[in-house]
Amino acid sequence: MKKVLITATVQSHVCQFHKPLIDLLHEHGYEVHVAARDNLSQKNGLKLDYVEKVINIPFSRSPLSFSNIKAYKLLKQLISRENYEIIHCNTPMGGVLTRFACKRARIKGALVIYTAHGFHFYKGASIKNWVFYYPIEKYLSKKTDAIITITNEDYILAKDKFKCRVFHTFGVGVRTAKFDSYSSEGSTQFRKDNGWSNNKIILCIGELNKNKNQIALVKSMPNILRLHENAILLLAGNGPYKDKIEQLISELNLKSKVIMLGYRTDLEKYVRSADVVVSLSKREGLPVNILEAMYCKKPVVASNNRGHRELIENNANGILLNIINPETVSIAIDSIFNNGNLVIEFVTKSYDKVQSYLDVEVKKQLASIYFDSLVRNDR
Repeated sequence: MKKVLITATVQSHVCQFHKPLIDLLHEHGYEVHVAARDNLSQKNGLKLDYVEKVINIPFSRSPLSFSNIKAYKLLKQLISRENYEIIHCNTPMGGVLTRFACKRARIKGALVIYTAHGFHFYKGASIKNWVFYYPIEKYLSKKTDAIITITNEDYILAKDKFKCRVFHTFGVGVRTAKFDSYSSEGSTQFRKDNGWSNNKIILCIGELNKNKNQIALVKSMPNILRLHENAILLLAGNGPYKDKIEQLISELNLKSKVIMLGYRTDLEKYVRSADVVVSLSKREGLPVNILEAMYCKKPVVASNNRGHRELIENNANGILLNIINPETVSIAIDSIFNNGNLVIEFVTKSYDKVQSYLDVEVKKQLASIYFDSLVRNDR
């Protein structure tokens, strides 16, 4: 049996982003193994039950964590034991440790692929990111058969600077069946069941952390409420900033206006029911939450960063904010709530654009990379 190993820092990453790839590999007769740290107990029922084997490897996101030494040793033993034909790594630490661990496997003929979900070095990134991350990735490109990028900016950089084959896909694929299964009638009932029939729903999806910047959105809510007293903010996700965000909500007396949903596996209900989807993150690769909003014909307000720029053209199919503060955020959301014709224009253009990013299209792109380009005698 032909076998593929997919690695990432955490198992939830594979669940959230790589179902189309796994389906494709199964269709071509591969057995799929996943090696990543088991964090699924924190993800409200998220399951990785559609692969043949799951191996718990204690990766840490921190490059300085001692647990990565153990992770490297376990990963090296696994790769040596299983004789994988393809090793496909993801995430910064998962990608670094995997490529070091599969040196012998690659000599024996294993194909090593790395998907860059957004390099930490990019136009506008800190000097520290360029000094630390860029040299490591450039060195590791020599130990990689192919890098798959999901943003055009990353593709251009990698194609020019790195010592391996570089490909570009339109993200990881919006799971259309999940969102198609939930109708507009269902969202109307969902809003009614939750007591939100008369509310303007602002939805923000993402891990609760510094980069995703939910703090800025919560700070904007008093301004938004002065303009739209029936507005509510739904925050979907969990993470290290949960307590900070809850404390801020309490300090601003917003407990009835900001609802912490926790990690959700039924986001289709919330996206379909939202009036606007907002993301104020500082850094993005190619954000799935924005793609899902575009597919569901929801207007988007987003910070102006690499990943958002790839999907949203300011005042054409959404609003991009160069400056993030309560005034700019509230003005942008107010313009969405008050201009139905603008919303129709935005969502129509977004829906047309997102067609290239759907799971069926991304599977075709991955199939071309895997089975047309990356053949044994084509290194």
